Amino acid sequence: MWHLTCGDLAADSVRPLLVAGDEIRVLRDDLAVGPLADIESPPCRKRIAFWEEVWPVGLKPRPDFSGIASDAEWLARLHDQPRPITVWHGDSASEQLMLARVAAALEGSPTALHEVACGTGDSRVGTRMAVSMHAPEALARRYRPRLVEDARLADLACQWRAAVGENAAVRRWIDDRFLGEENARIDGELFAACRDDWMPLARAMAEVMGRCDGFFPTDLFLYWRARALARRGVIQLDDS
Repeated sequence: MWHLTCGDLAADSVRPLLVAGDEIRVLRDDLAVGPLADIESPPCRKRIAFWEEVWPVGLKPRPDFSGIASDAEWLARLHDQPRPITVWHGDSASEQLMLARVAAALEGSPTALHEVACGTGDSRVGTRMAVSMHAPEALARRYRPRLVEDARLADLACQWRAAVGENAAVRRWIDDRFLGEENARIDGELFAACRDDWMPLARAMAEVMGRCDGFFPTDLFLYWRARALARRGVIQLDDS
């Protein structure tokens, strides 16, 4: 059986629970942010260009973003392979998008899709849970794979295709649906967190993270948005 997780931390949590013959595939792309228009069309130039822009110049080690295209190629082959798939997911928009993406890849396939739900079903700050947030013993109790029935699989696949077609800048997971928006909302939240006096940018980003319902904004994503605000003269950054 293949086990799919969103990110390395989740994979590290899941790996001790697997048995002989199981394999894990880590999908590292944060699907909650950035354009999706060519994400299923290797070499995925627009998707990769987005992450190249987000990643700060000089920050090492720099990821090999070509893995985005490799993931697309791997997922395209799932339809005709015999091994069942288990997707581990919580309340992260990225995890939910990964589940929907896999469902779209398997629609019409005889390959069985299972899910291990590790969230609360509520993506608001204070209640949401990602796979990697569980203690090992709690995650072991969650390990009850459930078959994704045809109707749910079709609904998930439809949601994925809609998200790709919308091609929004940000996707939040609210009430089991993905809501797309442009960067203006998160930019406004980041600007509001900044003070008139000089302050550490990390403090402003942490304030945004602590109030952001629907998706987990990472420090790299917020730093990219802060640089965009600074280029427009909305805020000032001291890089010294």
